[in-house]
Amino acid sequence: QLHAKIEENEEKYEQRIGSRIRIIDRARIYRSDVESITKRFSPSLIIFDQIDKLAGFDNDRDDLKLGQIYQWARELAKQHCPVIGVCQAGESGSNKRYLTMEDMVNSKTSKQGECDWILGIGKLNQEGYESLRHLHLSKNKLIGDVDTDPRLRHGKVDVLIHADIARYEDIK
Repeated sequence: QLHAKIEENEEKYEQRIGSRIRIIDRARIYRSDVESITKRFSPSLIIFDQIDKLAGFDNDRDDLKLGQIYQWARELAKQHCPVIGVCQAGESGSNKRYLTMEDMVNSKTSKQGECDWILGIGKLNQEGYESLRHLHLSKNKLIGDVDTDPRLRHGKVDVLIHADIARYEDIK
């Protein structure tokens, strides 16, 4: 639908969004690149797709290197803005409804220890369940505000995914 009127839609995007959203799409991005970009643009939110692949961290053990990445991201958040890091689930998360922080790939505790909250997105590999996802907030240090329902702090919710438009829908 967007491509049917690409010029018109690009103009609308530019008018509404402009330069407020920046996507840095590189096969390999280094810690120093992120620090430079952050300094230059002063973002109000940083999202890393596949944070485990950030380069510029050295350690001879993967779990320790990943711990360094997550610790660095936490410090980045303290200095600049919220940071969201996306990572994969490990084998234990395969064909599982509600993922927990133990299902994060390549980590026993170092990654989880640096996170303020962890949202797992589970999926069952069964016929008829292709569009169903299971969200589980398995870690949540954030207490919220006066409107927060404390019963949902570590909530589990089932949703429908519309992969073609990258959206989740509540199940009613």
